[in-house]
Amino acid sequence: MNQVIDTACAGGIKVVIPSKRSRKVVRTYDTELYKKRHLIENVFWWLKQWRGIAIRYAQRSDSFLAALYLRFIFLPFDDTP
Repeated sequence: MNQVIDTACAGGIKVVIPSKRSRKVVRTYDTELYKKRHLIENVFWWLKQWRGIAIRYAQRSDSFLAALYLRFIFLPFDDTP
């Protein structure tokens, strides 16, 4: 795992994944950026649950975009901080 993180850091990528609790050396990370990253990952997971988007039944890009808009209408929002 360290090799992946070292390669990412060498490429100028900011690592925002926290280290495991069992590690002797705990890596620091930006908690706010990690929360935003986690939210985006959850949105993509939620989108892929709809078969029409995951398999991309729509052949034209405007039809696919319309399907995305339709799916986003029903995006469950959680207003709790």
